[in-house]
Amino acid sequence: MRLFVALCSALLIAGCVGSGTDVDGPETAGQVNLERYQGTWYEQARLPMFFQRNCVRSQANYRLQEDGSVAVTNRCETEEGEWEQAEGEAVPQQEGQTDKLWVRFDNWFSNLFPSLTKGHYWILYLADDYSAALVGSPDRDYLWLLTREKEIDTATRDRLLDEARKRGYDTSELIWRGESG
Repeated sequence: MRLFVALCSALLIAGCVGSGTDVDGPETAGQVNLERYQGTWYEQARLPMFFQRNCVRSQANYRLQEDGSVAVTNRCETEEGEWEQAEGEAVPQQEGQTDKLWVRFDNWFSNLFPSLTKGHYWILYLADDYSAALVGSPDRDYLWLLTREKEIDTATRDRLLDEARKRGYDTSELIWRGESG
């Protein structure tokens, strides 16, 4: 099962790879204080993706490292109630630009092909108090609505949806926390 999850993650990340920082894409949040961004985020909704197809609840934990990279731990609760976990690292796509990151997960495929397995992690919107975030890819194929709290209130949900639509994302296909897809 772990091998299958690792392979799926690697394939997803490989599909996210772009040509670099010259990719046209949506407006981002601008400079992000990664120290404030670290900690636990709960996925409230996402666009469908293969490697999360059995996930009903997901969360991510980010930890700023001394070298400026961010340690990433993603956890997913499956429909069967089991938790799956993936470890990775995020680094700025351009030095000093903290709203556009490359993420790479630690698995056998990414160890063999490190340049092919980095995925875009663009912070598109961030609440002033760092309580809610919108993260996606510049091709608009991937999107996550994240909050610090496990549950999302209506005002925050509406704000994140509005920000996603402003950036050209199709929110009609979102899978909400507690659903699988």
